[in-house]
Amino acid sequence: QVQLVEAGGGLVQAGGSLRLSCAASGRTFTTYALGWFRQAPGKEREFVAALSWIGTNTIYTDSVKGRFTISRDNAKNTMYLQMNNLKPEDTAVYYCAASPQGLRYSLPIARREYDYWGQGTQVTVSS
Repeated sequence: QVQLVEAGGGLVQAGGSLRLSCAASGRTFTTYALGWFRQAPGKEREFVAALSWIGTNTIYTDSVKGRFTISRDNAKNTMYLQMNNLKPEDTAVYYCAASPQGLRYSLPIARREYDYWGQGTQVTVSS
């Protein structure tokens, strides 16, 4: 049974930093992509970033480029999202997700392409 468990959310002032983690278990993720999505109150869940479980392929949504960095530790089966220079508009529940499309040249960015989801972690950025 696949499990994705997020941690690291919290309250931070604008300009601050947080690092989210996503511990993955229950299967081999070699052919998978792992991604981060977020959902603000009253809004649709949106794509943030993704990476392939092998190789160096990453992708970011435009609004976080240069501020967020996605990475992984294969030995720990854990993915990270380093978030710097946070803005109030980054406030949301952040979810990690796993997609079997990890070997594609273009990493998946649509919710429907992700089969497994974590429970989410709240990130609140105060102004």
